[in-house]
Amino acid sequence: MYNLQLLTFISVAEQGSFSKAADALFISPTAVMKQINALEERLGISVFSRTNQGLELTEAGKSLLEDAKYIIDYSFKAVEKAKKIEDQEKYQTIRIGTSIMTPAKFLLDVWNDIHQKNPFLKLELIPFDNNTVNSVEILKNLGKHIDIVAGLYDEEFLKERQCNAAFLYNKKLLFAIPVTHELHSKTEITMQDLKNKRVLLIHKNWNKFIDALREDLIRNNVIVEDFDLFNIVAFNQAVKENIPIITVEGWEDVHPLLKIVPSNWEYRIPFGIFYSLQPEKHIKNFIEILQEITTVELG
Repeated sequence: MYNLQLLTFISVAEQGSFSKAADALFISPTAVMKQINALEERLGISVFSRTNQGLELTEAGKSLLEDAKYIIDYSFKAVEKAKKIEDQEKYQTIRIGTSIMTPAKFLLDVWNDIHQKNPFLKLELIPFDNNTVNSVEILKNLGKHIDIVAGLYDEEFLKERQCNAAFLYNKKLLFAIPVTHELHSKTEITMQDLKNKRVLLIHKNWNKFIDALREDLIRNNVIVEDFDLFNIVAFNQAVKENIPIITVEGWEDVHPLLKIVPSNWEYRIPFGIFYSLQPEKHIKNFIEILQEITTVELG
């Protein structure tokens, strides 16, 4: 980026002698003098006055020293800037939206495997509040501030949110039982256990797989009460009103006063990664790797 003679010139000017500059540069004094002579010859100016007292910068030398330092500094900055641009082109960041109800832990568990397949991918966690507005707007605008979000879905959900989903696996529908509820001590919940009892369930038409469970509960004389969204508000309601709430595996630690209890049914719901309808190349690559790893792990 610059003539190395400038570095030698700066060193001689700062050290005040050829020998001291030679020590600083780990070369011989003769080599230093040759470089300075070559610099002066090439530029057609004298940068040092040789006196009995040693070296002194000429006026031209003083001017050159000031500009040489700027040139060296600017050259280093130019190289660093170029390296950053190359890193941005080489390394691609995946911005993952995360909240209490959409944790990214399952991705972190397989990150080493992902990194081995594509070492140029990086993760950045973007926290957000899981409310009724964000749950819609974030998915409709994937690729702008957040690239992917994990969650539950069906086909209608994806149409309404205007996004794609990469299926990973099905999650079991379970019960979260308040610690003060009479069913808290059970190791498995049956329809008979719930007969004539209240149960919180996300509102109808949110997901067809949960709606199938809803119909089964109603047929078995279970009192179904709706909530609007899977978030901490719904789980607080379950604790406050002492009502079991339908949840999914993976949310065991959402609320300390709720115990996850399995049921004797086989109702499940698709779980996957939401991404833009027009994803960038590195997002596609990330999705493909994640699905490959998940398929291998599930056998």
